Amino acid sequence: MNTKLLISPQEVTSLLAEKSSQAVIIDTRTPENYAISHIPQSINIRDFFTYLLENSSPEVLKVLQEYFAEIMSKLGISGAERIIVYEDALNRGYGQSCRAAFLLKYLGCTQVSILHGGYRAWLREGLPTTDEVPLRESSIFRLHPNADMMVTTAEMLQAIDNPAIIKLDVRDRNEWLGLSSSPYNPDFCPRKGRIPNAVWLEWHHLMNSESEIPTFRSPDEIREICQSVGITSESIVYIYCFKGSRAANTFVALEQAGISAKNYFGSWNEWSRDFSLPIDSTVM
Repeated sequence: MNTKLLISPQEVTSLLAEKSSQAVIIDTRTPENYAISHIPQSINIRDFFTYLLENSSPEVLKVLQEYFAEIMSKLGISGAERIIVYEDALNRGYGQSCRAAFLLKYLGCTQVSILHGGYRAWLREGLPTTDEVPLRESSIFRLHPNADMMVTTAEMLQAIDNPAIIKLDVRDRNEWLGLSSSPYNPDFCPRKGRIPNAVWLEWHHLMNSESEIPTFRSPDEIREICQSVGITSESIVYIYCFKGSRAANTFVALEQAGISAKNYFGSWNEWSRDFSLPIDSTVM
């Protein structure tokens, strides 16, 4: 059975009310925000957003796998549970809950959902919150990495001159224009620009990002927006941003619209630091 990727606050409460439920809720916000209030029984794993991939070599990806397997084991997660992840709002956290969902699926968790609308949607519904931290017994997390979800640097390099593969840049406008190297500060990375032959679709456009509670657009709207940059349901799409978060947000949007894609998880943070890799550094 396919697990619904986007789940509403009411669906989460119904799921938690089931006596047989083994659901785990993961809060990806900062520990400070989590300490103020959170969804009851949720656990805080900020690392899903903050972890930076040094590069996408098999050795470094193995380190990533083992790093999160250790965290999950300490928190009593085996990987077989139904897992729901959330952030504050889908347009404010640079795609952090989607990055968490992407990583969980990459690590081998098959039942992963994202709270659609985030914590703000939960609060709007008047649902309960707490500042209590649940106690959980440790377990063994079972790793089953799904390499097909990720694009490595070598694969992205091979795809540059292949018109059949769309290199989709979903970063913010000033990054795409070559005015900033990251969302943090303009000179966070040593080079500014774009992966050659990439097309740009800012991640915000696939959401109703100006709404009080931002949510993803309808599948039809997403397909229409994607078609404007040459993406159809038949396209091969490699998505990148700065560190895979906004790319994961876009990955989720495309999946909702029936468009298959892969996430170049190392993204610009990795690509720009390797001076052997080509970039388009023209300031637009």
